[in-house]
Amino acid sequence: MSQSAGSQSTGHDRTGIDSMGMAAATVALPAQLEAALVAAEEVVGPAGSEPITNVVVLGMGGSGVAGDVISALAAPQMRVPVTVVKGYECPAFVGPHTLAIAVSFSGNTEETLETAAAAHDARASVVAVTSGGRLAELARHWGAPLYEVDGSIPMPRAAVGAISVAPLVALERAGLLSGVAGWVGATVAQLCARQDSTGAEVDSLDEIVSAIGNGEMLPVFYGGGALGVVAAGRAKAQINENAKIPAYASAMPELCHNELAGWDLAGRLIDGSPLAVIALRHDFEHPQIRRRYDFTRRVLDGARVAVPYAELRAGGDGAMAQLFDLIYQVDVLSLRIAAAARRDPGPIPLLTELKTYLASDDI
Repeated sequence: MSQSAGSQSTGHDRTGIDSMGMAAATVALPAQLEAALVAAEEVVGPAGSEPITNVVVLGMGGSGVAGDVISALAAPQMRVPVTVVKGYECPAFVGPHTLAIAVSFSGNTEETLETAAAAHDARASVVAVTSGGRLAELARHWGAPLYEVDGSIPMPRAAVGAISVAPLVALERAGLLSGVAGWVGATVAQLCARQDSTGAEVDSLDEIVSAIGNGEMLPVFYGGGALGVVAAGRAKAQINENAKIPAYASAMPELCHNELAGWDLAGRLIDGSPLAVIALRHDFEHPQIRRRYDFTRRVLDGARVAVPYAELRAGGDGAMAQLFDLIYQVDVLSLRIAAAARRDPGPIPLLTELKTYLASDDI
């Protein structure tokens, strides 16, 4: 069963539980991308005196996805390697020939602040992408290029367009990339086309959505190649944060070397499958990955308890358009699951509690 997420409605209006306007922010993604491009093009830099031989993207959570986007879209077009850093440690290779792009929507993410400071101390060329906070203060103090993100966006995960466009423009300004405006234009066109669709196809996922929302089943997202892997990771995180439900993500072809072997005994006959696989497909898959999906589908259908399988397929002209088309679709899906679970997709109280704990003196 192949599905596409149209968006006359994200589905969250079915319950009205959306205190922060996450559904509206999702629908506004095309406009967000356009506005981010305009804002980023007004920023000067980076323009360091040393040649750039490597790039690191520093970020966590909803902001850190920018690093994944850069790795999938920009890295294959660039002559220098890209490393995504999600943690407290700055790689030892970072130095005067490094372009370090620090991404934190709030500007106060402790891991990102620590790695950005370490990169600056190592004499890297630092670029900041943020709506404010301590990161903005540091960028101004360092004289580093500051790409400001719209702070009215309700949550970092809803700012995926803004936090992804700015680093792409920064790479272009550094002479490492070209054609970003065209990429964004094609992406906006595809998202608008997706939003103009009827939404009938995604409605056929209602049975899986209901089962996940009711706690009867958990989703496993499969993505192949660079674009699919980013989309699968995004899907997992969106289900976690929007619906407050566990979810899992795996990558093709790696899963065919291990995880696939575990499906034959999935679940008990009396219970049915506790999992559903949702594959995120695109036109840039290696031909052998397509064959691996076909084989995996047969395994799932033939398991002791057949595992539900569905696909979301990307459209659009170019890699960025197809990646963001998948991102949009899984965002819509996560909101529908949140609605089925009757969860407000905005607040994340447990993660807020963790930040408060980490900032305290408790041991």
